[in-house]
Amino acid sequence: MVRYYTADRLITGDRGRCIRDGGVLVDGRLIRWAGPDRDVPQRLRRESEHVKLGPLTLLPGLIDSHVHLALDGAPGAMDRMRAISDDELYTLMLRNAAQLLSAGVTTARDLGAPGVLGVRVRGAIRSGLAPGPELVVSGAPLTVPDGHCWFMGGARVGEQALRQAVREQARAGVDVIKVMATGGALTRGSDSCQGQFTERELAAVVDEANRVGLPVAAHAHGTDGIAASLRAGVHTIEHCSFLDASGAIVPDQGLIRRLASSGVHVCPTISVRFTERRDGRGPSRVPALPALYRQGVAIVAGTDAGTDGAPHHAYVEGLIGMARLGLPPAEILEAATSRAARALRVETLTGRIETGLRADLIAVEGDPLHDVTALRALRLVVTSGKEVRSPPQSATADEWAQ
Repeated sequence: MVRYYTADRLITGDRGRCIRDGGVLVDGRLIRWAGPDRDVPQRLRRESEHVKLGPLTLLPGLIDSHVHLALDGAPGAMDRMRAISDDELYTLMLRNAAQLLSAGVTTARDLGAPGVLGVRVRGAIRSGLAPGPELVVSGAPLTVPDGHCWFMGGARVGEQALRQAVREQARAGVDVIKVMATGGALTRGSDSCQGQFTERELAAVVDEANRVGLPVAAHAHGTDGIAASLRAGVHTIEHCSFLDASGAIVPDQGLIRRLASSGVHVCPTISVRFTERRDGRGPSRVPALPALYRQGVAIVAGTDAGTDGAPHHAYVEGLIGMARLGLPPAEILEAATSRAARALRVETLTGRIETGLRADLIAVEGDPLHDVTALRALRLVVTSGKEVRSPPQSATADEWAQ
């Protein structure tokens, strides 16, 4: 089916570009045409079903660059994941994927589930067996014995074992290699500020991943782990918290400048946890995001969805948290669309509204370039050309919201 969507505003995903009275023609899975409504070829207009969105804003589908579909987002999520079977986990992951889609997330990167369950879930969604965003998936995160998330099955010792693990995951069909450069708070006995691998081991992971054509995402909370990940040449750094030995957040300005000049993408994982608890944070607990932004680091949006207190349906609250930390709306939208697509290596597929790209669209009330809270008022979701949430023809926007 060919549909032609028109709206008062069309945000393309290109550095805050907004077209007044814009239109997007969707033909099957792809965008066939996009631009000012007055410029659409009349033949295309006649051949399509016209969906008039009126005062809404059309923009690219959102991207969550860091999720954990195997976790349910409630307190104790890790313990519950460890207590259920792979089949139960598969069902949970499909449910969580549907929740992401309901929040306007049309692409997500799953960065850690037991084994290669993410590959199985990705296949189910692509085949149409279940609703969900397009997925970019890792296998079990590479870690050390008893290290962060060891129970997912990725613990290895030594460079050769790490290289072999990368090759095995590549053969299983993953899209990205996840490595735990530091410990993490959600694993008992693990220290978030401490490194887990030597620099030679991290470099071996990156080298082997490059050999098989896969990027590497490094989980790094402590400053030393961030620096080691950067020197190893990882492709994205997750969390990038700048924790010192006391657990305080102490951004290292020199290292931040090196991050910016390297072009590495950083996902600070701001979630609803920040928006709910920000008033009670002292200076040593304010995330490093403002410092990263001021120095020009390539920031992408991701929420660590699934971990305790970060449900998958609350993606937009993480973007609002980024705004409360001082990022302007245009920067946040780019971090959640076109820049995130580049970080995930899917920029030739999605992330912008452009002819030939996948038809991943959302529509919201208000103007998110003025106020990102407009993204809460989601009115339309289109993923790969398929409407999964549609405004009824006979209802006003206010009635549909209710």
